[in-house]
Amino acid sequence: QVQVVESGGGLVQAGGSLSLSCVASGLVFDRYAVGWFRHAPGKEREFVAGVSWSGSGKNYADSVKGRFTISRDNTKNTVYLRMNNLRPEDTAVYYCAADLWGPGHALLEGYSYWGQGTQVTVSS
Repeated sequence: QVQVVESGGGLVQAGGSLSLSCVASGLVFDRYAVGWFRHAPGKEREFVAGVSWSGSGKNYADSVKGRFTISRDNTKNTVYLRMNNLRPEDTAVYYCAADLWGPGHALLEGYSYWGQGTQVTVSS
């Protein structure tokens, strides 16, 4: 069956960096767009970044542009999210999700497979 697993979360001070990884198995990975979303307490789950199935399209939420970078390595069935200059408001559970032939868009409903999430906590 399809499995999507996030890793790399943790506790970091404001201004620091973290790299998240998302590994998918049980699917033909290079046919899937992957999106990163986050869910903070008391807020709706929101889009963070997405990369298209081809890797040529990348989208970012305005709140993370210039600080976060999404990339993929199809040889490892992995998508990465490099997060620099982290802020306390970036604190959330981060999820990745896969979308067949997708463009890496921001719509939650378009993603078929979701991971369990990894906690990112940024202290001030």
